[in-house]
Amino acid sequence: MSLEALQQKLGYAFRNPALLAQALTHRSHGKHNNERLEFLGDSVLNCVVAALLFDTFGRIDEGDLSRLRANLVRQQSLYEIAQRLELSQHLLLGEGELKSGGFRRPSILADTLEAIFGAVFLESGFDAARALIGALYAPVLKSVDPRTLGKDAKTLLQEHLQGRRQSLPVYTVVATHGAAHNQQFEVACAVPKLGIEVLGSGASRRTAEQAAAKLALERVQALAPAPARRTRSTPAASPSASPGRGAREDRADISARSGARVS
Repeated sequence: MSLEALQQKLGYAFRNPALLAQALTHRSHGKHNNERLEFLGDSVLNCVVAALLFDTFGRIDEGDLSRLRANLVRQQSLYEIAQRLELSQHLLLGEGELKSGGFRRPSILADTLEAIFGAVFLESGFDAARALIGALYAPVLKSVDPRTLGKDAKTLLQEHLQGRRQSLPVYTVVATHGAAHNQQFEVACAVPKLGIEVLGSGASRRTAEQAAAKLALERVQALAPAPARRTRSTPAASPSASPGRGAREDRADISARSGARVS
């Protein structure tokens, strides 16, 4: 894929293509790499995400905003955005990293995305970087539930089950693929009492567990009973109305106990 295609996905065209090339260059490729741009982009990203959260969630306090920001700028969140951009196809890596599958490594992809943010800031300033980050994070912000406060899928699943006094999930590595330096893990997440077992995959055991936990949480939430429908209550009979069968039977029962006759 050409750099023009990447810039279309980014929604930003570099006036200096060499700056984009540097942002895509890992340190294993040479001295002119993206480490300094990554440092710059990391700071810009934190500031922009903080501003986005401040504008989006007006009722959340400082502590919860900090936790939510930490979740949005962590490696996994950046990696998922990098995957959407197909960033792995544009990385410039040294021979060793190429052989070890570095183009799939979450840490490398996350760092490269931050370097791109730094490059945009360096070339066009904060407003341009904010517009780029805001566009890339728009789908993420739509799915953010402030009540979870940035908790990961494993934590949310555990809390959901504990709140309903269900047994905790069981995680099992069922398969690993690839060489030792470039493994892909498959992890099963089971909630036996609910009859749920799902598979998640990832470049590390932790990533695979999180993927499985997310699927399991969706299954568990789907099993939650729907709220009971409220039925309309039958209006009480007025004193002037003639009693129905049930009312007459009640009066007969009362009169029988008291020795009175019911007409």
